[in-house]
Parts: sequence; structure tokens; C-alpha cells
Amino acid sequence: MTIEYPPTRKGEDVDELAGVRSLDPYRWLEDAKADDVRQWQGEQAKLASETVRSWPGFDALRELVEGHTAQRFGSAPTFAGGRWFRSVTAEGDPQAGVVAADEPYGDGDTVYSPEPDGEGTAPFLSWFAPSPDGRILAVGLCDDGSEQNGIHLFDLHTRAWLDNPPRQRLMDAWSGGVHWLPDSSGFFFTALQGDPNDASYQVWFHRLIDATTTRQEVPWLAAASEYRMVLPDASGTRAVAIERLLTPCPVAIADLDAAGNATWRPFVADTDATVAGRLVGDRFIAVTDLDADRGRLVAIDVDRPDPADWATLVPESEAVLRTLTVVGELLYVSEFVDTYARVQIYDRSGTHLGEVPLPGRGAIGEHGYPYPNLVPRGHPGEFWFPFSTLTSSWGTYRHRPGATEVEELQAPAVIVADAVVEDHWATSRDGTQVPYHLVRRRDVDPTAPQPSLLYAYGGYNAPWVPQYPGGQAALVAAGGVFVHTHLRGGSEFGHSWWLGGRKQTKQNCYDDLYAVAEDLLDKGRTSPGQLGVTGGSNGGLMAGVAITQRPDLWAAVVPRAPLIDLVGACREPYGRYAVAVELADIDDPADVRRMLTFSPYQLVEKQTYPAVYLDAGDTDPRCSPWHARKFAAALQDTQQGEAPILLHVWENVGHGWATAADVALEQAAEWLAFVCRQLGIEPPH
Repeated sequence: MTIEYPPTRKGEDVDELAGVRSLDPYRWLEDAKADDVRQWQGEQAKLASETVRSWPGFDALRELVEGHTAQRFGSAPTFAGGRWFRSVTAEGDPQAGVVAADEPYGDGDTVYSPEPDGEGTAPFLSWFAPSPDGRILAVGLCDDGSEQNGIHLFDLHTRAWLDNPPRQRLMDAWSGGVHWLPDSSGFFFTALQGDPNDASYQVWFHRLIDATTTRQEVPWLAAASEYRMVLPDASGTRAVAIERLLTPCPVAIADLDAAGNATWRPFVADTDATVAGRLVGDRFIAVTDLDADRGRLVAIDVDRPDPADWATLVPESEAVLRTLTVVGELLYVSEFVDTYARVQIYDRSGTHLGEVPLPGRGAIGEHGYPYPNLVPRGHPGEFWFPFSTLTSSWGTYRHRPGATEVEELQAPAVIVADAVVEDHWATSRDGTQVPYHLVRRRDVDPTAPQPSLLYAYGGYNAPWVPQYPGGQAALVAAGGVFVHTHLRGGSEFGHSWWLGGRKQTKQNCYDDLYAVAEDLLDKGRTSPGQLGVTGGSNGGLMAGVAITQRPDLWAAVVPRAPLIDLVGACREPYGRYAVAVELADIDDPADVRRMLTFSPYQLVEKQTYPAVYLDAGDTDPRCSPWHARKFAAALQDTQQGEAPILLHVWENVGHGWATAADVALEQAAEWLAFVCRQLGIEPPH
């Protein structure tokens, strides 16, 4: 395929980190406001779309993608004031609204409906949180795809928006939006302070009666670049301040007066361990990896927080403990067993009472990072959980204490017809066994090489759980093989699995990926001309590393919303945080040089590369789109083969968490069509 790319100039910039210098010839592409950059980006997007959409199979593939697209993450209705609240995208509406009903999935009435602004664009509903008495609905609205959102308060009795809501901007929905006091008099929330690009966080309290918003001074919180939130307990007399995205910990505790004023004191201090849980009476009950690689459940007395005084309720076992849900007097604990979800039930003393009979082998609807899972959801007296598998989208289920079965409240919207899942293990370079799952149609011959797409992440203590792959299921429906891969750097096998692919051991993550690819090739399940790989965010970094370290393995690679220039990333506050917490000590020259052995932008050289499609959003607050722009420019300049290098930066699209459904469909259709074309997958017409 011969492609004429837009002309791209090279500069002579040099970047420096910890005294280590590296060439940066495309620094000029970082300036998103420059006219020449906007023009170049637009020409690249036009070229990418025209190239992909000229493929005769595009329309059929897009139709398959649309038919297999479902809710990205599982969610359950929220119970408040005797009613059930849920997000719903009504036919004809561009974005989701909120419905309140007497039954979990009853018709109810629409209490928030997205209204287009002056330009005809409706805001994205980032989150919603009804007050406990069901009178006030708080919503977070994002108007540019960036995830940054503002708080709006709607009185459900008067059907009017409240004047003077908090004016602060929230970074995203990961801190749960707002956290109401049990008496509905006010709420805590976490917002950005200063320049939003600085990613600096502060906790606030908003009181409804006089619409005042006051800053919460919690001296024991660490650097402002760390995520943090304040969660009140069920009685409204205490609250905990929890910080850290990857290893959340309750660093401070407060007594609350009737007005929500907090008197803070230190709580769990001087530990890097995860201590993730809830205030339950006079104890903080939590899943921790302190002295337990795969986790244990502990009870911490609010007045005696020293780890020496912690009571172990559930000791470490072969299962990996994940999250705690308090249901009445019971504790429901989710865990992993060989990557699949399991849920155990205990009383508050740690006595095992049984296991929740899950609908299949798959994943509980939880966030990838531990911190967002601390936000209470569902019903206080029942265990509500979304559940999906690699072949079925999210359904909603509940387990009532004492019941022998679970009740299906909402069935999965999509099930991949006649698909099978195979569990496999590959041996990595250092001998570690790495699990992966193959998903294929039953009629696809497992004894012959088949077009296959690897999907992985491998980082930031986030497990890559075996859940429904969304639009990527269209690839399976079209006759391809989807390969869900678990790399070190995640947490599927406990704390050591994360550390085994983090910082000094980060290369293990990529070696694990190559081991899976080579296992597929050695077993004859695919061939070099039929193998692709994709991932988003840190997975986009992984895909970029795969392009530059092992270009021989792949026929097609799609880095999505990628982090690519790890040195340049450190010139931005969020990028600096992301690199420092997971990839390297950015103040150590030796560690920076080690990082340069896998930073994709610095590894580009003249050689034959596989076909590449770079997908990014121009309002991405996490992985700036200039990463994709610079990488595309470098690859297009050095490509010695005939395979195309395409770039599409989508306007008013961020990191993918706040993308309009119609735009997300076009994104998925384009990059999946690119993969199918390169791997030789012909969708049925």
C-alpha cells in the first residue's frame, strides 16, 4: 500500500531529564494551538479515515461493531430515598440522562435529560449521586470529552436547578463525584485547584442550607498530585480521608459535628501498602496487602490504628482479595482465582458464611484501579453487582443475604453468538507463567493459523479482568481470534505481580507480551502475517513498545490514547506523575537511561515496521495527543517497508471515559477495520 503522507518538518530540539539528553525532532508537534499543527493533524486524520474507509469491508465491519458495542463498564442502579436511580440513554438522545423509578429497572421518570448547548452539543454525564433522602440529584457534566466536569444540583421536588452549586472543576469521575452526609445536608468532593493542567487536587465540603463551599484542611494528605477523597460513614459522625490511586490508604480520620465540620487526626500512616475499605462502626474494615502479597481482610480500631493492633478477619490464601462491600451485617469480598472473579461472604468477625454463585466465569463490574472502588454503590442491604464474560456484555445481578441463588435484574445486552473461550499459559523470558484467553467462534478451526488480535495493559496495579471486550467482539463475530492477555504490572496475582512489571522490572511486562505472541505462533494458532496487538493508555505505551522492540512479530499494531514519549511526558504534571509512579525514578540518570530502552519515541529508527494506526483524542488530559502525533511523524519518516502508518486524532475526544457514543462507534469502527484489513479478516456481508 503506497501512501503519500502530509509533509512533516524535523527540528533540532533536544530533551533532557535528570541530565540525560535525547533528540526530540518533532517537539513542534506538541503545540496543539499552532495553526500548522492543527492543519497537519487534520490532514493526517483525513488520510487515515479515507484509507480505512476505502476498504470494501468497512461498512459490514462497522455494522458488526455497532451490533456488538455495549456499555463499557458495568454499573448498577443507586438506591436513595426509597427510589432507584440509573443512567439511561434514550433513543434519539445524544448522551445519557438519569431515570428515577420505584423498581430497579422500572420505567420511572427522567429526572435529568441532556440538553444541547448553544452549539448543539449535549454534555456528557460523568457521574450522578442522589442525596440519601432522594430530594437532590447531583450530576457531573463534561462538555469537551476531557473528563473534567462541573457539579450541578437539581431539586427533584421543585424540578429546578439550585443556584450557587460548587464552582470547582473535577478532574474526572474516579473520586465518585460527591459524597453525601447521611442526613443529606451536604457533601464532600474532590476538585482541581489552580490550573487544571497541573492535576492538583483539594477536598471540599458543600453545605446545602447556605450554599457555602469550604476547603477541608487535612494535614496528613501527601502531595497535591495524588488522588484523594473524603468518605463519611453511615452514621454521619465520622469520615476518613483516603488518598492514592494505585494503593489507597485512609491517612486521616475525623469526627463530624451536626454541620459536617470535621476535626481531623492521623489514621493509617507511614505505609505504602494498600488499605482499601470502609468505616463500619468503630472499625475500619479493609483489604490490605501489608504482610500479605495476595491480600487479607483486616479490622482496624479507629482509636488504635497501629498495624500491630490490626485484627485479621480473613487471612491470605491462594485467592487474590480485591474489594470489600458491606451489606447490612455481612461482608462480601470479591477476589480473583486464576484471573476469574469469585465472591465470598463473611460475618463481621470473619466467619465464612458462603460463596455467591456467579452467573459464569468472568468479571465483577469494578474499576481497574483500587481507589475508585471505594465509592459506596448499590443497596445497603443487598449485594448488587454487574457481571460480564469475554463473550457476554454487562448484566446486573443481586444476591440477598441467605439466598442460594442470584437474581438477574438486567440481562446482558450483547452475547457473541456461538463463541468459545480457551484458557492458555505462556512461558515468559524469565520462566514466569503468563495467562491468556482465546475467544473465537466455534466454527473457527483451532488447528489452522487464524488472524489474531492481542489485547493487554500490564501496569499501574490494574488487573486486566476477563470482561466483555466491547466493539472488539466484532472481530470474533467476523471470524478472527481475540486474545485477552494478562501481563505483569497488573494485579491479577497480587502485589508481587504488579511489582514484577513495574519500574526496574518493567521490561517483564513487554517480555510477557512477546511470550504470548510466540506461544500462539509456536502452537500454530496464528502466523506472523496474521498477528496484531492493541491497547489503550498504558496499553497504548505497551503497543508502542511492541512496535519498536519487536516489529518482526506483528502485522498490525494499534496504540490507542498512548503514552509514547516518556521523557517529554515529564514536562507535564500529570505525565510526570504517571511516569514517576510506575515507570522510573525520574531524578535518577541511570533509571532514566533504563527507561529509554523502552520509551517508543526514542527507539524509532530506519527499519521495516508493521502497519500502524494511532488513535488519540485532542482533549485527552492523561496522555496528551502530541504523543501520538510525534510517534506517527517519526514512524512515517523512518518506515522502510510498505505497511501504512496512520494517525487519527479525534476532535472533542479525551481519554475515552467521556466520549459521545456516536463518536466512540466511529473510532472503534475505524481502528478495527484497519486491523481486519491488515490481518485478512473478511466480515460477513
